[in-house]
Amino acid sequence: MTETLFTQLVGLCTGTLLLTSALMVWRHSLLASIRLLSAQGVALAALVAVIGTQEGEAELILVSLLILTTKGIALPWVLAHQSKATIRTIEESPRLNPTAALLAVTLLTILSYVVVSQLIGLGSTVGSHAAPIGLAMVLTGFLLLITRRRARSQLIGFLLLDNGITTVAFLTSGGVPLLLEFGVSLDVLLVVLILHVFAGRMRNKFGGTDVDQLRELHD
Repeated sequence: MTETLFTQLVGLCTGTLLLTSALMVWRHSLLASIRLLSAQGVALAALVAVIGTQEGEAELILVSLLILTTKGIALPWVLAHQSKATIRTIEESPRLNPTAALLAVTLLTILSYVVVSQLIGLGSTVGSHAAPIGLAMVLTGFLLLITRRRARSQLIGFLLLDNGITTVAFLTSGGVPLLLEFGVSLDVLLVVLILHVFAGRMRNKFGGTDVDQLRELHD
């Protein structure tokens, strides 16, 4: 693979990661957010495969397949494991309107480039130049956790945050060993399963998973 092609593919993958992150903030539909999360998992797997191909690391190719299976297929399937007609009716009422949310994502992306350039420098490698996108995904995940009211939407923010951490790891240091990534993926899948079941029981008992309404019940 030529250096030019490698740069273009990394740019395409990281651009897709950033775009899906912004669309998760913009869209209020839970089903749309789950589909975007799946697309982001595929883009992340493609990024790892591109890096592995460029460096000639067969282990990274296996890691990309693991990421595709867990983040691109398994986790979105767990989140969408109920009637699609029911999911389509779930609309978020975030604390920020779409315009303000997209403006916040823009500011967080700029902040990410400033922070990364000050801490590690952008350097001359393709990975170091794209690393701020991973940090922007982490910050956007925190934004979703703060601004979304429903438990499942906050769970999507948590998974976006995890994808951002994974992106930074692979762009700056070539990623993590296969066994470690396998263990982390299983841990994340277990957490999502537990929280998914917990959110389902909240919905059955209280009629919804709006965190603000549940707080009012506590008060």
